Amino acid sequence: MKFRTLRSIVRFVMNIISDIEVQGLENIPPEHVNILAASNHLGRLDTAALLCVVDREDIIMAVAEKYKNHFLFGAIGRAVDAIWLNRFEADFAALREILVRMKKGGLMVIAPEGTRSKTASLQQGKMGVAFLASKSGYPVVPVALTGTEDAGVIANLKKFRKSKITVKVGEPMTIQIPSGKGREEAMNQATEEIMCQIASMLPESYRGVYKDHPRTKELLNQN
Repeated sequence: MKFRTLRSIVRFVMNIISDIEVQGLENIPPEHVNILAASNHLGRLDTAALLCVVDREDIIMAVAEKYKNHFLFGAIGRAVDAIWLNRFEADFAALREILVRMKKGGLMVIAPEGTRSKTASLQQGKMGVAFLASKSGYPVVPVALTGTEDAGVIANLKKFRKSKITVKVGEPMTIQIPSGKGREEAMNQATEEIMCQIASMLPESYRGVYKDHPRTKELLNQN
């Protein structure tokens, strides 16, 4: 199925089952401008929500292999020519493919947490986003989602009620990681910054392990 066709179907369905509010969409540049979107991961509708609000077609996406044969998420993966990722071991082949794709240019979409949050709040971020940003030179835009939690969406569907979904996009930031000594610490600091930027755009109950982080509090005080 062609990407435009699938996106039209996704948008049609999402319009029936959800109301989506978007803030800061201007921070995602137009097609052919390289960018890395780092989002919290709440539920299976995260990707569908992003497809609803982003018009770009040059999307680079890594999807867990378990969804490869799923009727919907497998179709989305094939439509965006997703990179199928083994989440349970170091998938270096997938990582190399991601870097090759990013070198060609596009909008890279990734969830720093690596997996859906079972508590609907932020988990510890992994350093993959900082690594990819430093290797590719892509600026990172933090994205904060609410309302896509599986349990909430299912509960609303049972009551024939629309889910209220919000998508907030922060300002782009540049990640620079030095080589040699201090690299791992710099990667960790960059990861913390990305996660705190996401946390600062989320309601308090969604901030999880970054709720009391000094940088999150600093960002909240700036707003």
